[in-house]
Amino acid sequence: MRIDTKAYGFLEVDVRQKIEFPQGLYGFEGLSDYVLLDARQSPFYWLQSLNVKETAFVLIDPLIVRPDYNADIDPQDYEALKLTGPEDDRFLQFVVVTIPADGRGMTVNLQGPLIINKDIQEGRQCISRDNEWHVQHNIIEEMKANENRAC
Repeated sequence: MRIDTKAYGFLEVDVRQKIEFPQGLYGFEGLSDYVLLDARQSPFYWLQSLNVKETAFVLIDPLIVRPDYNADIDPQDYEALKLTGPEDDRFLQFVVVTIPADGRGMTVNLQGPLIINKDIQEGRQCISRDNEWHVQHNIIEEMKANENRAC
């Protein structure tokens, strides 16, 4: 499948990279079709809208930022995706990264993780029921704090 991306221009991607978000993402409810791409800068990913080229999100696995992360989402969210929970082999989880114009102070939204069933290629943005998680967690500060927790 050939797509036009915000970050890389035209690319050939495998149809298995397509993810449908039937309810869209918060603030982008009208956009439901995306592809999940590896970013050229590991450990990041791109979630590129197939509807609007200019709409793309940088994602990361939240466990890279916070190894103790547990979103504690409503069980109905798992059921809607035909998942048994985070231990399900079909489960993928990402969080949205915000990168300021100056590139400093990158944050992640740990309150609204993206949950995906990779077998049915469907996802949804969920809301964490844990008050510890907010929409802006500084990536560098969180990773440094985790180093200190490990000692």
